[in-house]
Amino acid sequence: MGFIDIPTEQTTAFTDLILSALAVITAVYIARRGGRRETFRKVIWFWAFQFLAIAAAVGAVAHGFEMPGSLNDGLWNIINFSLGMTIALFLVGTVRDLKGDELSRKFLYVMIAVSLIFFIVTVLVPDMFLVFIIYESIAMLCALVTYLFLFFRKSLPGSGLIAGAILITMIAAGIQATETLMITLIWEFDFNGIFHMVQMAALPFFATGISMGGVSSTGSEE
Repeated sequence: MGFIDIPTEQTTAFTDLILSALAVITAVYIARRGGRRETFRKVIWFWAFQFLAIAAAVGAVAHGFEMPGSLNDGLWNIINFSLGMTIALFLVGTVRDLKGDELSRKFLYVMIAVSLIFFIVTVLVPDMFLVFIIYESIAMLCALVTYLFLFFRKSLPGSGLIAGAILITMIAAGIQATETLMITLIWEFDFNGIFHMVQMAALPFFATGISMGGVSSTGSEE
């Protein structure tokens, strides 16, 4: 199994690695911000970004190396499962910020079930990354509306930054959905590499905004 010789796959793998590292940093920053107490909110957001980090790290291998098709399919199963969990936990975190711990704990089970259904669909219908784009777009739109609502009500510190990060994420998803965009910045980047770079720009806003939300919309302290 050697390195792949397709330039755009090389840059996609490289940007995946950077995205993975930044996602880990984001997760750790959120977990450590405001003390060492492990609250439900921090755990949910920590694992949302850890699953993103796993997906990106495995994506770097899938894009960066020549390998048998069966092995590549297996890696993509891991990627799809991790991305599904990222979106599921993201929505649980959104519900937590809107309604507090009690409802979001119940919602966690619902979203785990939804994530598993999404994963089964990706296994049964391979090469359908569009399924994830649709899943992500619906989730991000719901989250964006929620955080804009919280921002205008001034009921959650950092909600404006989170809303901005979600908007950047939606732009990134739109770029990836085109499957045609290409740019050259010293190296060649296709729609996947560009998606990764735009998504990276959202992570500092997520990290800062989520960490600022020490008081939930219900007024309960972390």
